[in-house]
Amino acid sequence: MKTWSDGVVESWSVGSIRLRASLQYSNAPIPRTQLRLCLILCALLFALCFSAQAQQPKKVPRVGYLSTSSAAEASARTAAFKEGMRELGYVDGKNIILEFRYAQGKFDRLLGLASELVRLKVDVIVTAGPSVTGPAKQATSAIPIVMTNDSDPVGSGFVASLARPGGNITGLSSLAQELSSKRLEILKDLIPKLSRVGILGTSDIPGNAQALKESELAAEALGVQTHYLDIRVPKDTEPAIQEARKRRADALLVLNGPPHLQRLIPEFAAKSGIPAIFSTLAIMNDRGLISYGASVTDLDRRAAIYVDRILKGAKPADLPVEQPTKFELIINLKAAKQIGLTIPPNVLARADRVIR
Repeated sequence: MKTWSDGVVESWSVGSIRLRASLQYSNAPIPRTQLRLCLILCALLFALCFSAQAQQPKKVPRVGYLSTSSAAEASARTAAFKEGMRELGYVDGKNIILEFRYAQGKFDRLLGLASELVRLKVDVIVTAGPSVTGPAKQATSAIPIVMTNDSDPVGSGFVASLARPGGNITGLSSLAQELSSKRLEILKDLIPKLSRVGILGTSDIPGNAQALKESELAAEALGVQTHYLDIRVPKDTEPAIQEARKRRADALLVLNGPPHLQRLIPEFAAKSGIPAIFSTLAIMNDRGLISYGASVTDLDRRAAIYVDRILKGAKPADLPVEQPTKFELIINLKAAKQIGLTIPPNVLARADRVIR
């Protein structure tokens, strides 16, 4: 404490508030009431300062969602994700900011869009499929990444194992490769004399090779011959199905792949009269015959749980990759009628949904 003399003005500063006091005395001691008043004022100023700091608004978390599709094509999935976030108490624009980015079917845009989310300093990036997770991983090794439906996250190098992902990636696996054998069994029930199947896939996406291997093994066990037809760009679609027809394929098995490519298949398959089974309803549109697979909208809704846990402090490396719990068999009777196919009653009875 400084020694006061007559007429000296002393200032106390707390935060942005300054207290000035002029104390005059000669050789008499400072009155106790005056000293007590000064101490009380100082205490009040400290309290006001700390209270103002405590009332500063908390940072609103920002979450990126990256898709290969357009906003319209991904609407059901993004709606499911938003619903999952709302169930956990998050409302976009209030206590969370959701940043959606769509590649419009252009794979070469994905890395740039992922990098844009990194520059925005999002707290989490949600990826809508294996084609998106790769570019997101390339863009950042620090920001947590939540997969919604990667078919082979271990084989693709996204995680070390399902139980212990390691790194900055975790989320949900769609198990597309294991489901391929089930789809072949459904085709066998649908077409009892099934002997040849054309397998349509996209060779340059993660998980395709494993799914093809599983499908070929399952076909061998059922005594069914297969031939693989690659669709990497839209113009490959019609020639691939024409080739399947030349090889006298009884049916088509469509592996999990980029939505903007797979949505072209139902129309060409219907024109050729070849029954085709898909991995999800979202691909079928009005012309697709049948789909069986994990519900992608359910997986998107569950991805919100991962986002919530990460925002609350959990590390992606410590969150095991989960598998689907909801599967759907969907049959389109209108599409069956168009190609002159009668759905056996035992197959129809197993359907979770029938489009009439």
